[in-house]
Amino acid sequence: MQTQSEKDRELGTKSIGKLLFSLAVPAITAQIINVLYNVVDRMYIGHIAGIGPQALTGVGVTMPLITAISAFAMLASMGGAPRASILLGRGDREGAQKVLGNCTLLLIFLSVTLTVLLLLFNRPILMLFGASENTIGYALEYMNIYTLGTIFVQTALGLNAFITAQGFARTSMLTVLIGAVCNIILDPIFIFAFHMGVRGAALATIISQAISSVWVVRFLSSKKSGLRLRLKSMRPDFKVLGPCVALGLSPFIMQFTESVLIICFNTSLLRHGGDLAVGAMSILTSVMQFIWLPVQGLTQGSQPIIGFNYGAGNADRVQKTFKLLLIASVIYTTVFWVICQSFPQLFASFFTNDAQLKAYTAPLLRIYMGATFLLGAQTACQQTFIALGNAKTSLFLALLRKVFLLIPLIYILPLFVPDKVVGVVLAEPVADTIAVITTVSMFAWSFRKVLRQMRARQEEKERGTEITKEA
Repeated sequence: MQTQSEKDRELGTKSIGKLLFSLAVPAITAQIINVLYNVVDRMYIGHIAGIGPQALTGVGVTMPLITAISAFAMLASMGGAPRASILLGRGDREGAQKVLGNCTLLLIFLSVTLTVLLLLFNRPILMLFGASENTIGYALEYMNIYTLGTIFVQTALGLNAFITAQGFARTSMLTVLIGAVCNIILDPIFIFAFHMGVRGAALATIISQAISSVWVVRFLSSKKSGLRLRLKSMRPDFKVLGPCVALGLSPFIMQFTESVLIICFNTSLLRHGGDLAVGAMSILTSVMQFIWLPVQGLTQGSQPIIGFNYGAGNADRVQKTFKLLLIASVIYTTVFWVICQSFPQLFASFFTNDAQLKAYTAPLLRIYMGATFLLGAQTACQQTFIALGNAKTSLFLALLRKVFLLIPLIYILPLFVPDKVVGVVLAEPVADTIAVITTVSMFAWSFRKVLRQMRARQEEKERGTEITKEA
């Protein structure tokens, strides 16, 4: 285990390619494993004899709530972790530690609030989200148990970002790996051996998240962590927490609006295609996770490098890191797009044995994934805005794709497409295309400006150093 000072030196001096590889591979692995938490649940549930398709649809309806819980974790972590990286780059370790403490306090507050609200209003929320009388029972069975583990989900997801921010990518990966392995082992035991069905899947998930949560807290409280989780750092300080929340609003909105999108998709599809269409959307959103989360792992690997060197004023390393991130992200999303277009039925078969649902889902998957090869550029640019502390632009771009474009298109396109279900699904690639063009254009202008400002400050600093030496 390296010390934090050694990690700091690596972030500022090590080869960009080797450094990004060493940080991104564990982060990507962690994100892929993280998909397994919910995707494995759905795989097992979809294969329960007799009730598989309906149970899968019921659990699919819970996805907006689960996504919303994750979004609140991002509000604290994805704003706090980049702030901590920038402060570490400036040499302000005490300030970075206060960020960790205040974000931890925020995560605890959010967990308690969400748990109470969800226990009280799960049923009406799930009905609003697209559940029918045929599927609400399965949705409630899953969500009532999952809600009890909100504190574990919040701390495991939220605090793990601060491990990554210090450059301990492998430790961060282990957080997710431990929980996912436990989930994979416990799922069949609770679902089939104990005959708990959907409730067993939820119980396996929260037990696994609890184990991950203990691992994260224990590491951040140990001497191995450069940022220590201490009670004195958890005193509320809005001057510390305010910038973190402002920066975290963009990833929060990106994730939270994902819940709103699923609601819009589910309710619209329920009206035009019934439970079968809602079940297909559950599969489509699961496959989309396989694209988004690994790319997010890439950006998480780059974030400590960009944030640290931005704080240290090293423009060349910031530029090189972004270029490498952009190339890797675009290659990945393009390869995945080719696979989705070539073998859509393969992905459908991962989630169900039902021939009707598989046949219905495969052509919709091709449409839904129509512009995913562009999303690598979208994510690389938007997440780099966050790493540079540019909260306002990142927030606008998060709102653009989902709120300003995708939600209206879900309801507008079916008016002009004969097959209403196809019209709903078509909204995704149309919104993706417009959003990517806008994001890349804005980033190209803004990033050049940031680099010029950094280089100007560096030249001014070097001239000041030369004058001091001459004197």
